[in-house]
Amino acid sequence: MTEHRRRVVVTGIGMVTPIGLTVNENWQNILACKSGIGPLTRFNISDFPVRIAGELKGFDPADYIERKEIKKMDPFIQFAMAATKEAMEDCGLTADDSNADRIGVIIGSGQGGITMVEQNTLKAYGGNHKRISPFFVPSAIINLASGQVAIKYGLRGLSYGVVSACSTGVHAIADGYYAIQRGDADAMVVGGSEATITPTAVAGFHNAKALSLRNGDPEKASRPFDLNRDGFVIAEGGACIILEELEGAKKRNATIHAEVVGYGATCDAHHITAPADGGEGIVRATRLALACNGIAPEEVGYVCAHGTSTPFNDKHETLAMKTVFGDHALKLPISSIKSMTGHLLGGAGALESVATIQAIVDGILPPTINYEVPDPDCDLDYVPNEARKADVDVAINNSMGFGGQNASLIFRKFNA
Repeated sequence: MTEHRRRVVVTGIGMVTPIGLTVNENWQNILACKSGIGPLTRFNISDFPVRIAGELKGFDPADYIERKEIKKMDPFIQFAMAATKEAMEDCGLTADDSNADRIGVIIGSGQGGITMVEQNTLKAYGGNHKRISPFFVPSAIINLASGQVAIKYGLRGLSYGVVSACSTGVHAIADGYYAIQRGDADAMVVGGSEATITPTAVAGFHNAKALSLRNGDPEKASRPFDLNRDGFVIAEGGACIILEELEGAKKRNATIHAEVVGYGATCDAHHITAPADGGEGIVRATRLALACNGIAPEEVGYVCAHGTSTPFNDKHETLAMKTVFGDHALKLPISSIKSMTGHLLGGAGALESVATIQAIVDGILPPTINYEVPDPDCDLDYVPNEARKADVDVAINNSMGFGGQNASLIFRKFNA
């Protein structure tokens, strides 16, 4: 019988975002306060009120996927494959008959293959149903990000997709964490990916009054916690983390980036898009995460905030941190890398988990850029406009999503 509460560590990380196609490129651009937001080029925007987005630059799926397989994958799957490739190379984990049944994959997405859905829907309603690709369904459904990764690397353990809006990435990581902890797996490939820069998605989010209209100054459009924030900037990309049971990682002499030490998830049961007053849902989630290993609020040295740059999120997330941390909140660094990457939706929680891990490893806190005019409702330390050196032992990544989804994940510097 496998031990019930096994220690779970991070041994591999990978990411593709609007500011870089590798972890190192992303991290260096984050520390340099570089924005990845620019003019939207993915489709004709002549009559669109939203003209900016966080698009991947220079991404070629052929760098990560066999050319004959590319057409079988919506871009969200391609991004997941790219991030996984880097993470697997980072951790050095390989599967064979001795361990493949003990390695699983959980990769999520908020909207999945919306690019393929739009393209094939137009064909169907235009009388061209015979032109719909036989690969349409498996290229669009969310669990095929996990499925394609499992096929490529021969991973035969548990495998499925997670869908929980902007909390997806954290939920996927947490599911992998629990699978290893309870003994259902020895290693897990986990993360999130999104490719929603499409006419339907952009129009839908705009009509919900969620997106920034700062079209004339794209790089300053995403401004979490700033008084003049006017919405988030839609972005694309993905991130992947390799989790392993500690003893197995040590036997492989794997490099251990950090340890996962807490997780909490709740639902607001309040509104389909707006957070509950005072961020009470993320309050409960963060407290659950802290309770997992008896971590005191004062032990936390950094919070990677959800920080979307919307009026409601940033205000209520600030209130939530004050409730959870009390007086400690006044000196606790909290920042949002969405100020640079934009909002990856279902990929955000995974991307921000990687940034949280990097902050622990390198002892540097990522900044919140474009913080120019303080908001009386957002009066904490948001690490404004400049990265900051800090020795962080315990850090939290928080995510909140439509439907009242809340997820809080805690990483700790690895100590043998």
